[in-house]
Amino acid sequence: MENINTSANTIFEKSSPGRRGGTLKSDAYSDATATTSLPSSYRRSAPANLPEVSELELIRHLTNLSRKNFGIDVGFYPLGSCTMKYNPRLNEKASAMPGFAQIHPHQAPVEVQGALELMWHLQNYLCEIFGMDHFTLQPAAGAQGEYTGLLIMKKYLEDTGQLATRRVIVIPDQAHGTNPASAAMAGFDIVTIPSTTAGKVDVAALRAHCNEHLAGIMLTNPNTLGLFETDILEIQQAVHEAGGLLYYDGANGNAILGITRPGDMGFDIVHSNLHKTFSTPHGGGGPGSGPVGVKARLAKYLPAPTIIKVEDHYELHTSPDTIGRVKSHFGNFGMHVRAYAYIRYHGPDGLKRVSEMAVLNANYLMRQLQDRYELPYDETCMHEFVLSADRQKDATGVRALDIGKALMDRGIHAPTVYFPLIVHEAMMIEPTETEPKESLDYFIACMREIADLADTDPDAVKAAPVTLPITRPDETTAARNPNLRFCG
Repeated sequence: MENINTSANTIFEKSSPGRRGGTLKSDAYSDATATTSLPSSYRRSAPANLPEVSELELIRHLTNLSRKNFGIDVGFYPLGSCTMKYNPRLNEKASAMPGFAQIHPHQAPVEVQGALELMWHLQNYLCEIFGMDHFTLQPAAGAQGEYTGLLIMKKYLEDTGQLATRRVIVIPDQAHGTNPASAAMAGFDIVTIPSTTAGKVDVAALRAHCNEHLAGIMLTNPNTLGLFETDILEIQQAVHEAGGLLYYDGANGNAILGITRPGDMGFDIVHSNLHKTFSTPHGGGGPGSGPVGVKARLAKYLPAPTIIKVEDHYELHTSPDTIGRVKSHFGNFGMHVRAYAYIRYHGPDGLKRVSEMAVLNANYLMRQLQDRYELPYDETCMHEFVLSADRQKDATGVRALDIGKALMDRGIHAPTVYFPLIVHEAMMIEPTETEPKESLDYFIACMREIADLADTDPDAVKAAPVTLPITRPDETTAARNPNLRFCG
């Protein structure tokens, strides 16, 4: 990396004032060159009408703009199923180390042994945590992990001569929306089965599809209602006896660390959302990472190349039966560094404590709010739970959306609303383990205050938010006819 650093220093010295007599513009990029190289249709006919401001005014403007954004560093983010947990700065520091941040994905393996070693260890950690035999770090998001897992399932069925008949993927009605989308993209037929009145998989309905057409089932456990599927062993037995495979949607992995493992439940394929479980950054469309783990009989289908250890060094291996690449190079390597740092920092006992605190926080909130909002499933939850605003809607017309908007006025991000679809006026709430009791108590106070206001002055709740730069946009029109502008 000496050459890269030398090049960067040379460029800086040429283009920065105050260093060896350099100027702002390099001689190679003069105004004349910049102007003549642009097509006339892109050139200004007159100078831009930009305000002339002092540095102080500019800094204040940019700082005030940044204050209009909401993030986990600003306030509580109870976004159910998305696990918006704090991203430790230690992880960010690790990922910025020159040996990680300045390497190039096209470098020969012999030059990046440290990075390959880190990824090899991370794969093994994920195998141990989720009870799988092999992992790939290639997928760049949970949804891509789902698609990758389904391609592995498809390749297995093809190799065993079953693909022509086994086309059905069973998905519960409270599953994440990416599950049926991924299955459809992989070319499977989707069958939705209902949940029981207790919010669990209807095993009898599942058994009706456990036949020669079953390719597999996609499950989240705990499910999106925050409830643990207590019949999971019966479910896996039914699917396996029918010749199908079990796919584990790892979106809710933050609830089970050190407590149980998908591999022990009988799952054959699993993906992990590193941002939801291992604190890598989340939001804004990325960067994401959705590593996929499999049992031994499916390992040869993993995306290539895989990282293997040969004596005292690390090599890249390509199986002849691989499904191929799903992401360039090794996926989002910076996310791997962050997840590795998080796992090493916590260790086995610490990771278990993460899930225990996430479960404790969720149950604390649920029990403190169940008297003011409808609780559709009244049992101990895992990392998240679902309330309903049906009571408020029926009495005063205040809906879940209004309650979410009112929370924004109080410095709290809105929870997930109207999902899962099987709960009317749903509000899915997940506090994560990183919130202190003071944050939870403030959230409880705000939710109770909003419930009171819905009874006494419902129009005030329906008008929220009133303190933010954007109040109540026409969300339907915005979704269907977005006004997209490039701001650069």
